[in-house]
Amino acid sequence: MELISSEIRNFVNYQKLGYVATVSADNTPNLSPKGTIIAIDDKHLAFADIRSPQTIENLKQNSSIEINIVDPIHRKGFRFKGSAKIISDGDQFKEILEQYKKNGIKSKINSIVIVSVETLYEVTSPSYDLGITEDELVSKWKNYYQ
Repeated sequence: MELISSEIRNFVNYQKLGYVATVSADNTPNLSPKGTIIAIDDKHLAFADIRSPQTIENLKQNSSIEINIVDPIHRKGFRFKGSAKIISDGDQFKEILEQYKKNGIKSKINSIVIVSVETLYEVTSPSYDLGITEDELVSKWKNYYQ
Protein backbone atom coordinates (compact mmCIF):
# COMPACT_ATOMS: atom_id res chain seq x y z
CA MET A 1 0.00 0.00 0.00
CA GLU A 2 1.28 3.44 -0.97
CA LEU A 3 1.54 5.61 2.15
CA ILE A 4 3.25 8.65 0.65
CA SER A 5 1.41 9.49 -2.58
CA SER A 6 3.08 11.31 -5.45
CA GLU A 7 1.15 14.45 -4.42
CA ILE A 8 2.56 14.25 -0.88
CA ARG A 9 6.05 13.48 -2.24
CA ASN A 10 5.91 16.58 -4.41
CA PHE A 11 4.76 18.63 -1.41
CA VAL A 12 7.62 17.37 0.79
CA ASN A 13 10.26 17.79 -1.90
CA TYR A 14 9.04 21.33 -2.64
CA GLN A 15 8.78 22.48 1.00
CA LYS A 16 11.99 20.80 2.25
CA LEU A 17 11.90 22.56 5.64
CA GLY A 18 10.23 20.64 8.42
CA TYR A 19 10.50 20.00 12.12
CA VAL A 20 11.86 16.73 13.45
CA ALA A 21 10.83 15.53 16.90
CA THR A 22 12.89 12.95 18.76
CA VAL A 23 13.03 11.77 22.37
CA SER A 24 16.00 12.83 24.50
CA ALA A 25 17.73 10.50 26.95
CA ASP A 26 15.78 12.13 29.82
CA ASN A 27 12.49 11.36 28.00
CA THR A 28 11.86 14.99 27.09
CA PRO A 29 11.01 16.04 23.54
CA ASN A 30 13.66 17.44 21.24
CA LEU A 31 12.49 19.49 18.25
CA SER A 32 14.86 20.51 15.49
CA PRO A 33 14.28 22.24 12.13
CA LYS A 34 15.66 20.40 9.12
CA GLY A 35 16.00 21.96 5.67
CA THR A 36 16.92 18.82 3.76
CA ILE A 37 13.82 16.63 4.16
CA ILE A 38 12.99 14.64 1.03
CA ALA A 39 10.59 11.83 0.19
CA ILE A 40 12.63 9.00 -1.28
CA ASP A 41 9.77 6.60 -2.04
CA ASP A 42 6.19 5.84 -1.00
CA LYS A 43 7.16 4.75 2.54
CA HIS A 44 10.34 6.67 3.40
CA LEU A 45 11.56 10.19 4.08
CA ALA A 46 15.17 11.22 4.57
CA PHE A 47 17.11 14.17 5.91
CA ALA A 48 20.78 15.01 6.06
CA ASP A 49 22.77 15.23 9.26
CA ILE A 50 24.64 18.46 8.63
CA ARG A 51 24.52 19.96 12.09
CA SER A 52 22.32 17.56 14.08
CA PRO A 53 24.35 16.10 16.97
CA GLN A 54 21.44 16.01 19.45
CA THR A 55 18.98 14.58 16.93
CA ILE A 56 21.44 11.83 15.94
CA GLU A 57 22.29 11.02 19.57
CA ASN A 58 18.60 10.78 20.43
CA LEU A 59 17.91 8.49 17.46
CA LYS A 60 20.76 6.19 18.46
CA GLN A 61 18.98 5.66 21.80
CA ASN A 62 15.38 5.68 20.53
CA SER A 63 14.49 5.42 16.83
CA SER A 64 10.99 6.92 17.30
CA ILE A 65 10.57 10.06 15.22
CA GLU A 66 7.94 12.48 13.98
CA ILE A 67 8.38 14.95 11.15
CA ASN A 68 5.99 17.85 10.57
CA ILE A 69 6.06 19.77 7.30
CA VAL A 70 3.62 22.65 6.82
CA ASP A 71 3.28 25.12 3.96
CA PRO A 72 3.31 28.48 5.78
CA ILE A 73 1.25 30.21 3.07
CA HIS A 74 -1.47 27.60 2.51
CA ARG A 75 -1.47 26.50 6.15
CA LYS A 76 -1.61 22.83 5.19
CA GLY A 77 0.82 20.01 5.67
CA PHE A 78 1.53 16.56 7.04
CA ARG A 79 2.71 14.75 10.16
CA PHE A 80 4.83 11.67 9.53
CA LYS A 81 5.43 9.23 12.38
CA GLY A 82 7.77 6.28 12.25
CA SER A 83 11.20 4.95 13.04
CA ALA A 84 14.61 6.17 11.92
CA LYS A 85 17.77 4.51 10.69
CA ILE A 86 21.06 6.38 10.44
CA ILE A 87 23.33 5.57 7.50
CA SER A 88 26.79 6.95 6.72
CA ASP A 89 28.07 4.66 3.98
CA GLY A 90 26.94 2.17 1.37
CA ASP A 91 25.01 2.41 -1.89
CA GLN A 92 21.88 4.01 -0.45
CA PHE A 93 23.96 6.66 1.31
CA LYS A 94 25.84 7.46 -1.92
CA GLU A 95 22.61 7.58 -3.93
CA ILE A 96 20.88 9.99 -1.55
CA LEU A 97 24.06 12.05 -1.16
CA GLU A 98 24.15 12.46 -4.93
CA GLN A 99 20.51 13.60 -4.89
CA TYR A 100 21.39 16.25 -2.28
CA LYS A 101 24.28 17.47 -4.43
CA LYS A 102 21.90 17.77 -7.41
CA ASN A 103 19.55 19.75 -5.14
CA GLY A 104 22.39 22.19 -4.45
CA ILE A 105 23.36 21.14 -0.92
CA LYS A 106 26.98 22.19 -0.45
CA SER A 107 27.40 21.56 3.28
CA LYS A 108 29.24 18.49 4.53
CA ILE A 109 26.78 15.69 5.23
CA ASN A 110 27.87 13.50 8.13
CA SER A 111 25.11 10.92 7.79
CA ILE A 112 21.61 10.53 6.42
CA VAL A 113 18.55 9.61 8.45
CA ILE A 114 16.08 7.34 6.69
CA VAL A 115 12.60 7.44 8.21
CA SER A 116 10.26 4.48 7.72
CA VAL A 117 6.89 6.19 7.82
CA GLU A 118 4.32 4.16 9.74
CA THR A 119 1.51 6.72 10.00
CA LEU A 120 0.72 9.90 8.15
CA TYR A 121 -1.77 12.60 9.11
CA GLU A 122 -2.87 15.71 7.27
CA VAL A 123 -2.48 19.01 9.11
CA THR A 124 -4.69 22.01 8.33
CA SER A 125 -5.24 25.37 9.95
CA PRO A 126 -8.30 25.80 12.19
CA SER A 127 -9.11 28.76 9.92
CA TYR A 128 -10.46 26.27 7.40
CA ASP A 129 -12.94 25.08 10.05
CA LEU A 130 -14.26 28.64 10.23
CA GLY A 131 -15.07 28.68 6.52
CA ILE A 132 -12.06 30.71 5.43
CA THR A 133 -11.06 29.63 1.94
CA GLU A 134 -7.60 28.60 0.85
CA ASP A 135 -7.44 31.63 -1.48
CA GLU A 136 -8.24 33.94 1.46
CA LEU A 137 -5.53 32.34 3.62
CA VAL A 138 -2.98 32.49 0.82
CA SER A 139 -3.74 36.17 0.28
CA LYS A 140 -3.52 36.92 4.01
CA TRP A 141 -0.16 35.19 4.50
CA LYS A 142 1.41 36.45 1.28
CA ASN A 143 0.54 39.99 2.40
CA TYR A 144 1.94 39.28 5.85
CA TYR A 145 5.28 38.01 4.53
CA GLN A 146 5.71 40.82 1.99
